[in-house]
Amino acid sequence: MAEKNNPGDNGATVLKKEPDLKPTGKVNSFGGLTKNELMNALRVMYTSRSMDHKVMNLLKQGKSFFHIAGAGHEATQVAFGLAMKKGIDWAFPYYRDMAFMLAIESKPEDIFLHMLAKEADPMCGARQMPCHWGSKELNVPTQSSPTGTQYLQAVGAALANVKKGINAVVYVSSGEGTTSEGEFHEALNWASREKIPVVFVIQNNKWAISVPVQGQSAGKNASIAEMVKGYENLYRQSVDGTDFFAVNAAALTAFKYARSGKGPALIEAHCVRLMSHSSSDDQKKYRPQDSLHEDLKNDPIEKFVKKLIEKGILTELAYSEFTKEIDKHVNEAAEWALSQADPAPESAARFVLDESGKKDRLEYEKGKLDGKPIVLVDAINHALREEMDRNDKIYMFGEDVADGKGGVFTATKGLSTQFGNERVFNSPLAEASIMGVAIGMSLTGLKPCVEIQFGDYIWPAFMQMRDELSMYRYRSNNLFEAPVVTRVAIGGYIHGGLYHSQNIEAFFAHIPGILIAYPSNAADAKGLLKTALRLNDPVLFLEHKGLYRQSFAVSPEPSADYLLPFGKANIVKEGTDLTIVTYGAMVNDSLVVARALTEAGQSVEVIDIRTLNPLDEETIYHSVKKTGKALVVHEDTLTGGFGGEIAARIAENCFTYLDGPVKRLGAFDSPIPYHPNLENFVLPTKEKIKAAATELLAF
Repeated sequence: MAEKNNPGDNGATVLKKEPDLKPTGKVNSFGGLTKNELMNALRVMYTSRSMDHKVMNLLKQGKSFFHIAGAGHEATQVAFGLAMKKGIDWAFPYYRDMAFMLAIESKPEDIFLHMLAKEADPMCGARQMPCHWGSKELNVPTQSSPTGTQYLQAVGAALANVKKGINAVVYVSSGEGTTSEGEFHEALNWASREKIPVVFVIQNNKWAISVPVQGQSAGKNASIAEMVKGYENLYRQSVDGTDFFAVNAAALTAFKYARSGKGPALIEAHCVRLMSHSSSDDQKKYRPQDSLHEDLKNDPIEKFVKKLIEKGILTELAYSEFTKEIDKHVNEAAEWALSQADPAPESAARFVLDESGKKDRLEYEKGKLDGKPIVLVDAINHALREEMDRNDKIYMFGEDVADGKGGVFTATKGLSTQFGNERVFNSPLAEASIMGVAIGMSLTGLKPCVEIQFGDYIWPAFMQMRDELSMYRYRSNNLFEAPVVTRVAIGGYIHGGLYHSQNIEAFFAHIPGILIAYPSNAADAKGLLKTALRLNDPVLFLEHKGLYRQSFAVSPEPSADYLLPFGKANIVKEGTDLTIVTYGAMVNDSLVVARALTEAGQSVEVIDIRTLNPLDEETIYHSVKKTGKALVVHEDTLTGGFGGEIAARIAENCFTYLDGPVKRLGAFDSPIPYHPNLENFVLPTKEKIKAAATELLAF
C-alpha cells in the first residue's frame, strides 16, 4: 500500500498507512469540548506554568535545588493527560511532564512535596531529584533519570494489560533527543510488530539540552515521525504542539487508534522551550536570539487564551482574575509543602529489598529429596514447569525459548507446548528489549521469568537491570516492585571462546536490590529457582552451562514443594584444618581436592555459598574460626572477582582466628580463549586448587 500524507481536520500533517483513519475531534468546533472542559484545560496549563515560576523562585531563595521546566509544552501535555482513562491507562512520562501529571489529577501540593524533597513526597519519598514523576494510584511507575529506558517498560506494561484482557493504553513520552537511543527503536519494533497499545509522544522542542534536532535526527527535515515511517501498524502524526486544539485532536486520534487494537501510535508534537533545559542550564549561551524570540511568539498558553477570547469563551478581565486565583493556590500549596517534615536520615537505607516478610513465610527444605537422579538442566526445566503450573502470573520469554527449540540448552523445552505461546514466547534478539519489557510487565503485577542466552550477551540489558530493575522499589519508596527472574547461562570449561565463557556475578553483586543465585548441582538449582519465582525481589539466576549435563552435578530430584532459602550456604564436606569457600563449577573441583587431601592426612572443609546476595556470612565465619585458614575459589578473574569480597569480610571478621593469610584463587586476568590448552591455562583447575590449598595448609 502506498503511504499517503493527508491533512487532518486541524491542518496538521498526518502520516499514516491506514487510509480509513482520520483524526478525531474538530478544531473549528473546539474539538467538541464544552466551555467547562476548555477552561479546565486552561486551568491545568496555567497552573503548570505558575508552578514553574514558583519553583524557580524557591531555587533563588535556596529552598529548592533543581527544576526542569515544562514551559512551552503545556498544550501537548494537557491534551494527552486529559485523554487518559484514570485508573485504567498507564503512563511513563518524562522529566518535563509536570502539566501532564496535573492533567491526570496529581495535586499541586503533592508535586511541591516532591519538588522540595519532603518526607511525605508521594512520588519517591525524597529519594530522587525533582521532576521524577510517579503515582501508584494513577498507574505512573516512578520515573528514573536515564532517558529512554521508559520506552521498553511502557511496551511491557501494555503487553501485560493485553495478556490480562484489559483494554488499557500506555502513554510514554520524551523529547526528540531521546529518540537517538536504541531502546526507542527497540520499543517501536516490539510494539508495532505485535500491535501493542502504546502512545509514543515525542515533544520536539528542537533542543536536546544544547544540541539542535538537526544534530540528532536522520529523519527528513529532522522529523521524528518521518524517521520511523518503516514500522508497520504504527499510526504517525506530526502536529503543532503549541496549538491546544490541534494537539487535542491528535491525542484523541492516537488513543482511539491504540485502544482499537490496530497498533501503537506516535505523535510528534512540535513544542517550544521557553525556559532553559533545567535550572542548571543557561540556554542564552548557545541558542540564537532569534530562536528564543520565535519561541516566545508561540507560547501555547497565550495562543490558547487568544483563541478563547476571540470565540467569546473568555474575557481579558476574567482571565486576569482566573490567573490571580491560580497563582494564589500555587503559593499556598508551596508554603504548605515548605512547612512539612524533611525525611529522617535512617530512612535512606529502607526498601532496597522487599520488607514484607514474604521470604520468611515460605516453607523451606520441605518435601523429599529422593526422586530419580536428574541433570541440572532438567531440574531447571522441571522447576519452571511446576511454578508456571502453580502461578498463572509467571510468563517465560527470551531468545529461542519456545518449542521446537526450547532454548539453546533445552532448559525451556516443552513449556510453550504445555502453557501456550501466550505465556512462553520468543522475544526479539535484543537483550535490552527482553529486560525492559519484563520490567514493565512486572510493574503491573505479573511475574516474568526471562532467559538471556549467554552471560557474555547480557550487557545490552545492563542499564535496564542496574538503573531500573534494581531501583524500582527503592526509588518509589516501596510503591512499585519489579520481581523479574533473569536466568542466564554462564561460565567456561566448554570451549566457548571469548564470548561464551564469561562469569558475570561480580558485576551484579555490586548492585543493591538484585538477589543472586549460583547453584552447583541439580537439587540446589531446582530449589533455588522455585524460591526465586516466589520472592518479591528481582533475582539474577546464574546457570553454569558446563554443569547442565555433568554427572557430578546430578542429584536426586526434589519434590515439587521443595524450596531452598537464599542466604543459606551448604557445607559440602566437613573438615578442621582449612576452609575452602566456593560456588558454581568450582564446588566439585574443590571437593575432589579436599577428598584427596583428606586421604593425605589433611582435613579440609568445603562450603558452597549457593547465593551471593544474600551471602551466608555466619556459616563462613563459623567454619574459618574453626579451621583458622581460608581459601576462596571462584572461576571469575581474580581482580574484581567476588572472592575478593568474601576474603575481605573474612579478614575483617575473623582476623584473630586466622593462622595464615586469606588466600584467593581465580582465573587469570584474561579473556577465556577457545583451545582447551589455552582455556585450562587461564581458568582454575583441580591442580591449581590443590597447589593453593597445600601451600596454605603448610603456612
